[in-house]
Amino acid sequence: MDNRRGEREQATEDRRRELLEAADRVVLRDGPGASMNAIAAEAGITKPILYRHFGDKGGLYRALAVRHTDALLAALRAALDAPTGRRERVEATLDTYLSAIEARPQVYRFLMHPADGGVAEIPEPAASPESGERGFEVGRHSAPLLRRLGEELAQVIADRIDFGPGGAVIARAWGHGIVGMMHAAGDWWLHERPCTRAELVQSLADLLWGRLAAAADKAGGPGL
Repeated sequence: MDNRRGEREQATEDRRRELLEAADRVVLRDGPGASMNAIAAEAGITKPILYRHFGDKGGLYRALAVRHTDALLAALRAALDAPTGRRERVEATLDTYLSAIEARPQVYRFLMHPADGGVAEIPEPAASPESGERGFEVGRHSAPLLRRLGEELAQVIADRIDFGPGGAVIARAWGHGIVGMMHAAGDWWLHERPCTRAELVQSLADLLWGRLAAAADKAGGPGL
């Protein structure tokens, strides 16, 4: 009985992954204008089956957000752990974030901007008239995603830097502040392209570098 249950759970997980991959393809095409109808059609299923797996649009959005946020966090951690100097790791981390939003701007719009907004050069398609639905209400969900990024980065910073008394609060302030800076600056840059990515990385690293340059590595930690 346990084996059968395990097989059913694995089959459900595999199917959920296939549906998320189909949703990704629609998001890459339509950005935040992606609809449940379009995703169901891409997956070759009916919309009720899609709802059965994710509950509603918000459930599907959250599943996609976790998928992409996990991948971004893994890339940011790899940049922070690179065997180079601290300044180089800071620049590599900033560049990793900007590279990610530059490489997949439609995914970025989907995660961060409402269907009737958007910031980048390419016009965002609205939901088709026959779909009978608007795009995802992304603005309602993007704040928790940014908070998660902030908390995750705060933990990475706390593990690596010795701030002394009150260090946990300082690490959280830095984590959320850096995520806010990357998000706001990246949003502006993706929309206007006033400079190269490398120039933006340099400017943001300069902004961060004062206190960061002087902070000591945490004893026993991986260092920064």
